[in-house]
Amino acid sequence: MIKSANSSLDYGILIPTFILVIFGLSSLYFINTAYFRSQLLFYIVSLLIYFLIARSNIFAFKSYVFPIYIISLIFLFIVLILGIESRGAIRWISILGINVQMSEVLKPFLGICLATFLAKWKDRSFFSFVLVILMLLPLLILIGLQPDLGSALIYVFTVLFVLLTFGYPLWWFGVGLLSQFVVFPLFLQLLHPYQKQRLLTFLHPSNDPLGSSYNAIQSIIAVGSGSLFGKGLGEGTQSVLKFLPERHTDFIFATLTEGLGFIGAIILLIVFAFLLLRIYKIFQREDEGFSKNFAAIVFSIFLIEFFINIGMNIGLLPIVGVPLPFVSYGGSAMLANFMLLGFLVSATNTPKRKRSIEIK
Repeated sequence: MIKSANSSLDYGILIPTFILVIFGLSSLYFINTAYFRSQLLFYIVSLLIYFLIARSNIFAFKSYVFPIYIISLIFLFIVLILGIESRGAIRWISILGINVQMSEVLKPFLGICLATFLAKWKDRSFFSFVLVILMLLPLLILIGLQPDLGSALIYVFTVLFVLLTFGYPLWWFGVGLLSQFVVFPLFLQLLHPYQKQRLLTFLHPSNDPLGSSYNAIQSIIAVGSGSLFGKGLGEGTQSVLKFLPERHTDFIFATLTEGLGFIGAIILLIVFAFLLLRIYKIFQREDEGFSKNFAAIVFSIFLIEFFINIGMNIGLLPIVGVPLPFVSYGGSAMLANFMLLGFLVSATNTPKRKRSIEIK
């Protein structure tokens, strides 16, 4: 089960993530030193777990994907019953005094389930396509009841992206997209009032500048005020004076851009592009079904989270509460991200002989 330590030292993954974490820690230090200390601890713990997972054999999990899926549903259900309420949402559960967001922590394990399923169904039949969608629905219902629209969207877009990459006929997705227009009114009815307001705010941001539009407007102001070289970390008016809400989580990109300017934002984008490029190269290189599928899952999760977070920071997308990977404050997201990378490295480094021996 355990491989050599050098097998987990994928510098194409470790160096970009380290730089992204430094971006986040630098910003948090000037926002709140308590956030800085907590995030540093989250990073150290997550990195240790990354090395532990990367040196193990991910293929041993493939025999237990059905129990993993069922246990994941149970955990999400427990959150609704025993979870901690914050700002009208129940997304966290306390484990040994630590608040854990299960929709984040379960991503790596549910990714293993999806990768295993697609590796098993190689015929790309309509039945397997529908089965994946049906497997997704209970997750969306349980996450939607928390409510956590951001995580639900990540799950939806990730599954669709991976299915498209897997090679299912394009017209199936077209039919599915058209059907969404039919159920869209029902979808709106299921949204909470504040979620509906966010959509309206996105369409008409100037209607309520001191109310529902406030977050989006302040984020755009923060990004723009950074200009070319920024005001310096800890010197930005929007973030330091707390005009910008959630400046350490959802809007940390705006905080960084105000402090480091356009140049700093471009550097962050380039670093993240290098990380995505490394994952994409792993996807291209792998010829084994499960490993290739899992690489596609990890790539899609990071790309979608990155795109949505920056999109809502600069006013291109509605605010849905998606963190910036490796940068935003949060232990659950940090742990989940490093677990995804650890499993990815494990999948690519496990010898083919062990892959066939471990799976029964």
